[in-house]
Amino acid sequence: MPFPWTKPHPRTPIEPQSHPPNPFLPIQTHLSAFLSSISSSNPLKTHIDSAFESLGNALQSGLSRLASPSAPLRSPPWARLTPPPLAGDGPAHRFDLAMSTEAIEERLAGVPVYALSNSAEEFVLVAGVGSGKSLGLFCFKKEDAEALLDQMRSMNHDMRQGSKVVALALSKVFQLKLDGVAFRFIPDSSQVAHAIKVKEKVGSSVDGFSGVPVFQSKSLVLRSGNKRYRPFFFRKEDLEESLFRASRQQNKLNPALRTGDIQVRVLEEIINTMKGSSVSKWDDVVFIPPGLNVSVGVRETALG
Repeated sequence: MPFPWTKPHPRTPIEPQSHPPNPFLPIQTHLSAFLSSISSSNPLKTHIDSAFESLGNALQSGLSRLASPSAPLRSPPWARLTPPPLAGDGPAHRFDLAMSTEAIEERLAGVPVYALSNSAEEFVLVAGVGSGKSLGLFCFKKEDAEALLDQMRSMNHDMRQGSKVVALALSKVFQLKLDGVAFRFIPDSSQVAHAIKVKEKVGSSVDGFSGVPVFQSKSLVLRSGNKRYRPFFFRKEDLEESLFRASRQQNKLNPALRTGDIQVRVLEEIINTMKGSSVSKWDDVVFIPPGLNVSVGVRETALG
């Protein structure tokens, strides 16, 4: 797609950070360009405008939409502990078609990411040294985006007035594509550390973790009507809290105490698989926004 660029500023590498390195390649970048002069008829403008919509209670409404149209949701989704699946067991494959973009968006609804905007509420891009592409960065932790903004303000005076961190719905940005622009997700470094420990705990040889980690339990499911869903959490702490509350409510052993019950996967790989073919094994997945657990994070959700 043609894209209106502004004149780039001279490259100024960003000073190294003292905190642990990001799992992505080091971004020795500088402020390169703003997403400016986007006409109202440009499809990207529509995407950006919709991305600023309120996140609200999208998780609950998303679960409602996932219920069968012939059996509307009459009761809230319930979190329940289930026995771990036997070896070889797996979800029944009802079809072998790729999930639609709308279906994937429903599962990502309510998950916030954080980006930088200028005074005109346009996205800010940075240029990767030696990559030949500009980068659009989306942070999963607000504090990381604020630190990036402070760093850019120190390098470019134009960023000091009106620039800010904005929250966007992940469901509205995961499909963004622009010629010459690579969009990258920056995960919470503490969750990357958790992901590495989860893999090490089950004996996996780990040399870092590439991508955004999401956590699930073999024993935790959500029920909505006659539907069952597997919740994936962006924070391991939220999954552990959900397991603790569910086990206490149901008088069962906390599954988190069993080695291997908590698993970690890569968000980008899950989404790419959903967009590919033969993905029916992922059609029961829902993503739980950071800071929520399925017992108390959404008021309409209860434990059964």
